[in-house]
Amino acid sequence: MARSLRLTEAERKVWNAFPTGEMVSFADTEPQATRTAGVNAPQDGHTWGPERTVRAEVITKLLLGARQAGAGAVPAVRVRGARITGSLQIFGGTVEHELVLTGCHLEGPVRFTDSRTRTVRLTNCRLPSFGGVGMRVEGQLSLSGSHVTGPVWVMRAQFGSGLWLGGTKVEHAHDEEPAVRCDAVVVDSVTFLGNADITGMVRLAGARLNGGVSLIGTKIRNPGRIALDADGMVVEDTMRCTGDFLALGCVRMRGARVNGLLAIRGVIRSPDTPYALHASHMEVRELYLKPDEPIDGVVTLAHSTVGTLQDSPDTWPERLRLNGLTYERLRGSGVARRIDWVGRDPEGFRPQPYEQLVAWYRRDGNEALARRAQLAKLRNRRRTEGLGGRLWGRLLDVTVGYGYRPWLAAVWFGVLLLIGTVAFGLNPPRPLKPDEAPGFEPFAYTFDLLLPWSTFGQRDMFDPAGWTQVLAYGLVVSGWILATALITGAARVLRPA
Repeated sequence: MARSLRLTEAERKVWNAFPTGEMVSFADTEPQATRTAGVNAPQDGHTWGPERTVRAEVITKLLLGARQAGAGAVPAVRVRGARITGSLQIFGGTVEHELVLTGCHLEGPVRFTDSRTRTVRLTNCRLPSFGGVGMRVEGQLSLSGSHVTGPVWVMRAQFGSGLWLGGTKVEHAHDEEPAVRCDAVVVDSVTFLGNADITGMVRLAGARLNGGVSLIGTKIRNPGRIALDADGMVVEDTMRCTGDFLALGCVRMRGARVNGLLAIRGVIRSPDTPYALHASHMEVRELYLKPDEPIDGVVTLAHSTVGTLQDSPDTWPERLRLNGLTYERLRGSGVARRIDWVGRDPEGFRPQPYEQLVAWYRRDGNEALARRAQLAKLRNRRRTEGLGGRLWGRLLDVTVGYGYRPWLAAVWFGVLLLIGTVAFGLNPPRPLKPDEAPGFEPFAYTFDLLLPWSTFGQRDMFDPAGWTQVLAYGLVVSGWILATALITGAARVLRPA
């Protein structure tokens, strides 16, 4: 087989090293320690000569069993610092050997479509694209540190020991095609995209990530479009978008389920898309939402279910949809500022966020804040009503705080009682029956006017005249208004939930 391929000297080194899995090194350079994605991938690989050039065809034949294993050894293709010409493509094949390429320059795309392989590691390499649609990896796939100038697509793939794109640089700015496409993948170990730098969309829709997923320090740039599409994704354990995480474009997690911690920090900016963070209909055991700056754009957590929600008032966006959101616990500073938090829906008043907040306050034993939240709900709802409803609501608010501030009625009663006592003390009304009338008491007379019924008998024995008559009528009407407002407010507060 080797003779029929007419191997070059560089290719013969790879051929002869395969049976024992020995690393064939065409360069002694070690990668530098850096957090810059793709910086260790070769920049001048296209200039390398024949002394370090290997055809992809040779590697493909070795992977598919063109040479027997050495006795007592595990065969593998391991190459460092080579220029790989042609396309490394295996469609529907079974690869029984590990492939490790380090610091290599690949001129053609890499394809493992519908193939069954062992570990595939292309670290600190430069390549035009990677395709692994439907591949089954009995090990891990790693492109860590590599610079991919086109898309990375591994839809419907399965990975036994992890998917690694740590420090990978991917460039595929496209209106519709994702740069990294992992739809419906199953990863039984960790999914690591930390410190990656991706131009274009990252798509994880329908993925099942059983070992968690890390986007710590990852930068995704797709402004005006979707940066991260994780609709319907299922994550066991933890998902971290922290460190220097940056998303220029919408982060979509609609219908995702995270059976652990979902931590979002860093920066999300997408003012020119319908949502900057679209996290509706999610199920999350613990949501840690503390970005380094307020999210630029609309955020929705509508109809999501969260066990513990921990956030910070300082990073709440101006437009926030919470309708249908339910949570068991709230954590973070600014508990009293939650009332402002639930009132930021860009479409206006929504009652459910207030009711959910009230339920949380009561579970937390804070009845005073629960009443404040109820009062805020009624005040905001008043803006949506007609003129009559707004006037009646304003009256209830001023007089008794919709029943949540009944002491206001006592204040108004006291003020009116003082006014009437002074006015009638200076201008006492005439008795209706001088021979039978008791001595006039301005305090008792005013008190009787303010109550719907006469308590001291003064109201029926005296008749004011002139301007004091107008005052008396006003006190009677005010008393009825206060009584009605107090009864209406009490009925609202005592109404079963």
